Amino acid sequence: MSLNKLIIDTLKPIGIPVALLTYTGTATTYITFFQYNEMGVVFAEDSEQETRHSIQIDVWSKGNHVDVVKQVKKLLKEQGFSRVTAHELYEDDTKIFHKVMQFYYDDQSEINL
Repeated sequence: MSLNKLIIDTLKPIGIPVALLTYTGTATTYITFFQYNEMGVVFAEDSEQETRHSIQIDVWSKGNHVDVVKQVKKLLKEQGFSRVTAHELYEDDTKIFHKVMQFYYDDQSEINL
């Protein structure tokens, strides 16, 4: 399974749009995500055995997004993601609240394919 599909399927129960990189729909609350780093973290016999994927999840909302953020953290944690950092922003030009969360996911499934 691809990492993008895993993220989309994991966040689907929240019931709001989830999109890779950009969202072009009309919902006032939505989630975007992207991978910003990928690196080997476990090696054996000069071969990568485990890959760490660093991802950023962005929650965008014209209103209160606290419950959405809680659900994102809970669902990703249940799938084995670990949260690294988070911070709040407010986009003055669009009047949108923006929660930025960074996670990592360690994966062995793509090794030796």
